[in-house]
Amino acid sequence: MVAEGKYIYCIISGHEGRSFGPIGIGGRGDEVSTIFCRDLGAVISNVPMTKYVVDRESMIAHEKVIEEVMKEYTVLPVRFQTVAASADEIRSLLGKRYAEFMGLLRYVDNKVELGLKVLWRDMESILREIVEQNKYITKSIKKPPAKSLGQTKGGKRAAREAIKSVLQQKKAAEAEKLLGPLRSIALDFYLNKTHGDDMVMNAAFLVDKGWEREF
Repeated sequence: MVAEGKYIYCIISGHEGRSFGPIGIGGRGDEVSTIFCRDLGAVISNVPMTKYVVDRESMIAHEKVIEEVMKEYTVLPVRFQTVAASADEIRSLLGKRYAEFMGLLRYVDNKVELGLKVLWRDMESILREIVEQNKYITKSIKKPPAKSLGQTKGGKRAAREAIKSVLQQKKAAEAEKLLGPLRSIALDFYLNKTHGDDMVMNAAFLVDKGWEREF
């Protein structure tokens, strides 16, 4: 039997335990609730202590919980896939980092975190462009059949690795272009890992309340 842990979505300040409904990550309908140490709390739900698959469904579930909590609280979002073994472990963490978390909550008060995910719509066109613009890849794909199966596999593997490398470079360049105008509006931002070949950027921006539309 798989042990149960506590999935942490975000940190809040308050005095009363809260329930946000059966919207926990994992699709089991787990109740999202709070665990407090003094007036500092973590928003959590029960989850099996197994490694989570990084997919969009799980990421969206994580973000929806945070969005629900943000309707009533200032929040410190916690990184995706953060799981504690027990409620006591969470209380211990909150106690040890109480001053740090409370200071951060005061800093982000009256501010909102806006998530931005950018995806390429037509990956086929992107990959075709990469192949056409890189002579090494084009030659690897078009060269005559190899004398041995090993040579054939090696050539294909090299071409795949080359495409992957160029794709990452293209993503970084596109993300930098997008970040340019947003830096002047955001108070702070951080870049999360992207998932899948089509995701160009996965970022979160901290902006003053009232600037959401401008952003």
